[in-house]
Amino acid sequence: MPLPAFAKTTLFHLLRTGFRLLPLPTAARDRMRQRFLDRHSDLVPAGPRGQVVLGIQEEHRPRVIAGGPAIGYRHRQPGDLPNPMPATLVAFYLPQFHPIPENDAWWGTGFTEWKNVARALPQFEGHAQPRIPGDLGFYDLRVADVMRQQMQLAREYGIGAFCTYFYWFGGKTLLELPLQQWLNDPSMDLPICLCWANENWSRRWDGRADEILIGQQHSAEDDVAFIAHVARYLADPRYLRVDGKPMLLVYRPGLLPDPKTTAERWRTWCRQHELGEIYLAYVQSFDRIDPREIGFDAAVAFPPNNTTLKPITDRQRLLNPEFRGDVYDWRELARSLSEQPDPDYPLFPCVNPGWDNEPRRSGSGRVFAHASPRAYSDWLQASIAAAQRRNSSSPLVFVNAWNEWAEGAVLEPDTRLGFAWLDATRTALRQVVGVPPLPSRPCAIVHAWYVEVVDEIIAALHQSGMGWRVIFTTTPEREDALRRCLARAELSADVHVFENRGRDILPFLHIADRLLDENVDVVLKLHTKRSLHRDDGSQWRQELLQKLLAPERTRHVWQAFQDQPHLGIAAAEGHILPIDEYVGGNEVALKYLLTRLGLATPPSNANFVAGSMFWVRLAALRPLLDANLRIGEFEAESGQIDGTLAHAVERTIGLATCIAGFEIKDIASICGIPISASSSPPYAYARRT
Repeated sequence: MPLPAFAKTTLFHLLRTGFRLLPLPTAARDRMRQRFLDRHSDLVPAGPRGQVVLGIQEEHRPRVIAGGPAIGYRHRQPGDLPNPMPATLVAFYLPQFHPIPENDAWWGTGFTEWKNVARALPQFEGHAQPRIPGDLGFYDLRVADVMRQQMQLAREYGIGAFCTYFYWFGGKTLLELPLQQWLNDPSMDLPICLCWANENWSRRWDGRADEILIGQQHSAEDDVAFIAHVARYLADPRYLRVDGKPMLLVYRPGLLPDPKTTAERWRTWCRQHELGEIYLAYVQSFDRIDPREIGFDAAVAFPPNNTTLKPITDRQRLLNPEFRGDVYDWRELARSLSEQPDPDYPLFPCVNPGWDNEPRRSGSGRVFAHASPRAYSDWLQASIAAAQRRNSSSPLVFVNAWNEWAEGAVLEPDTRLGFAWLDATRTALRQVVGVPPLPSRPCAIVHAWYVEVVDEIIAALHQSGMGWRVIFTTTPEREDALRRCLARAELSADVHVFENRGRDILPFLHIADRLLDENVDVVLKLHTKRSLHRDDGSQWRQELLQKLLAPERTRHVWQAFQDQPHLGIAAAEGHILPIDEYVGGNEVALKYLLTRLGLATPPSNANFVAGSMFWVRLAALRPLLDANLRIGEFEAESGQIDGTLAHAVERTIGLATCIAGFEIKDIASICGIPISASSSPPYAYARRT
């Protein structure tokens, strides 16, 4: 009879407390933990549950496909890579994407991982499922040209090798066809190494002991048969080598009866058969021991395995009230692993671009929310530095993974962010060796909806006396009129055209995201504000322009950004308002954005800039930009005056600045202009709520 939930939780915590008090070495502790989970996984209590949304009117989720493009989407573009490379990046590679008779029998005819990927549904607001492949499509690895394209793409963006899983079960191999095609085709010139996935295949997709589909048969004879089979790969000149030795990985050495003896058998066999010395590493998927204790050369980190984080499931607003999975903060994963000290044994670092195995576990997935390409690039840079410290002769950094689509760990392009993860990979490699800073020059981003107002903004920019780089955004139907206006003014400016969605906010976020990747520091955000629902809409714009761009102010503001590294936003005095007093009809959307930014509640006394014109340091917007909001989440334009996601983002920009550790200041105080503290009239352009 199953234990009641309360009794199960109590028993588990008692057992865990006692287990932690035992004076055990790490290797023994890991083995005991694995055996317990194999036999008694039903005793592990469920984590906190998410919030059930009552009624569709409380739900902030457009009824459109979740795989649409998002802020931060990147197209495929050529780019330079360092020479020499600061480290070799090795991406774990899954060869599951082609049918085999065994999977036909176990899962249905034609089964591949794509079946799991395609069935996934979003379980909570902001959950990016299903994740749909982009340029490579739903590929079939029986077609040799697919792997050729993957390898070309990997090289282009700085991936130096694939570490492909190898499935061997007592003399029987599964899913070996892509590897055989690589072996037989010298034009596939990207190095590979093998990782023996030496666990059972189970129906739960976790290698545990229940519902085994095909099991391992570890023995001395099997050790020899295995190394003899893979020797042809290890001998290939393209095979990945560390210090001149072919690298062979084992996924779970703790499952081997005697891993040290197995390692010695393999080394002896290779020496006797003219392969010479081999480099053995194990993956820290379940085990965490000094590799030298088991006769191995090194370990390879494997996030998110072997990490313990506090769930944030209770912050999520559920779309599926029956969701029983767990949600964690990916940023905490990246931060904690980046800050770990170097161990006293050889360990290759590993990063991952996210994790979400909901496709394999419908309604009960393990999801790491808040992953972003930019933060992944930061983590990768730190890992490259760690690899250089730990093994200067052969620095390797592993990436989990190239194409684990059903586990949400993917570098390949998708329909949501395109090539952003690959672009972030190349950026990290370039940043490690140093990228020359751009010349310091103020940049203005202007959204032109009311083109008749553009002349006024151009005049204000010119009169400010600053040498502006000017970028205009507009809609397709207004592009020609805008270009004519710029030609008359003889202004050299970039023009970017976007769908009429998200007012001035969404186009600004698109451009800000791109400029941040170009290492642009400070921008001035403007738009052709008229607010036709108000009699004083034009007055509002003119007041903001005067306070933001008056010649006696602009140089003070620009210098303040150079001198004050914590200055995030400089706004017109009198236009910085408390969020909680001016929520308006944006409460639902604001709560949604707080969750997407990873906040339970807004910081006390949080402010925003009314009118949405201000100077801003782009680094201050990272929490908002790295949320990678989808374009489809912004409502179609229908003349709304409040309550849209764009209005909520306007109020969230100040929050993002505070979260990122920056300050908001008014321009009068920056310029030393006295303001009477006794006179604080009600804000003229918005009503308290």
